[in-house]
Amino acid sequence: MKSIYKIFAAFVLSLSLLTGTSFAAPAWQLPAQGKVFSDEAKQIYIADRMGKFFRGEIKAGFAAPSGWTYEKFSVGGVPVERLANPKQKKSSRVFLQLHGGGYIGSLSDWYRDLAVKQAVLTDAREVYMVDYRLAPEHLYPAALEDAVKVYEELLRRAGAENIIVFGDSAGGNLALELSVYLKENHLPQPALLILASPWTTFEIDPPSRTTNADRDLVLGKINPVMYEAVANPVYGGKISANDPRLSPIYADLKDLPPMLIQIGGYELFADEGIELLKKATADELNVTLSVYRGMPHDFAMLLPELDESVKSFAEIKNFVNVNMPAPNKK
Repeated sequence: MKSIYKIFAAFVLSLSLLTGTSFAAPAWQLPAQGKVFSDEAKQIYIADRMGKFFRGEIKAGFAAPSGWTYEKFSVGGVPVERLANPKQKKSSRVFLQLHGGGYIGSLSDWYRDLAVKQAVLTDAREVYMVDYRLAPEHLYPAALEDAVKVYEELLRRAGAENIIVFGDSAGGNLALELSVYLKENHLPQPALLILASPWTTFEIDPPSRTTNADRDLVLGKINPVMYEAVANPVYGGKISANDPRLSPIYADLKDLPPMLIQIGGYELFADEGIELLKKATADELNVTLSVYRGMPHDFAMLLPELDESVKSFAEIKNFVNVNMPAPNKK
């Protein structure tokens, strides 16, 4: 198994070397529409794009937009990166991003680029990205402990009612576990949870893990390193795969904040996203699930030019505006 992590680390490093850093440019804006394809043409396009991605041929660098603040610091020893939007200095909203990567992949330029989009979509004055400790060197609850430290710092800086927590894939798992931890320890919940392609159970038998193994052109068999990583997750150590500490679909979700779940219809985690909806509904949460037809895992981050991704961004913007007070303080 260790060889898998070495291969993955080398893959991430090669991406960072390829992407480099571009010159500062104007901040991203939500397009009116993205690229539209028929079902068959869409799969051909995604296969081509992700093939180039895995071969390291896509060069997408990161630089903070012109006028934005970008800094790195630590909170209790946890590395954190902060982006601040100068157009939203008076906004009360703060965005906390918990990145994915199977608990073995670190924060990358893909997430920094996504953070700019998240700040624009939510009218947040700041986005904080947590570079939490990774497996196999650091097992549960290392990542959760790091997320808690940063969240508690944001409580002091912004107040719980102004915090939006985002997590994708393993970061979605972590976002849910963070919120459960807060409840169990009588700490205030964030205003909202936004979960993209969340990994909600460490079990390996949800049907979509098999039916979508070939159709998920991001996390499926096309990506053997990460496909193996979610089939044999190491972050939990010797903890049972169905333990609520690793599989939040078995946790008590009552009193968690409003939750938006976005999944791709072809992704490996499709069924567990649906199971999370069922559990959250049973626990009487304000929860919304959107399934984007024919889309793979984490499609909005990796394929932002597609119309489905644009629609998912617009849904996030609307969800935040409907469920939070206006962003600017008078």
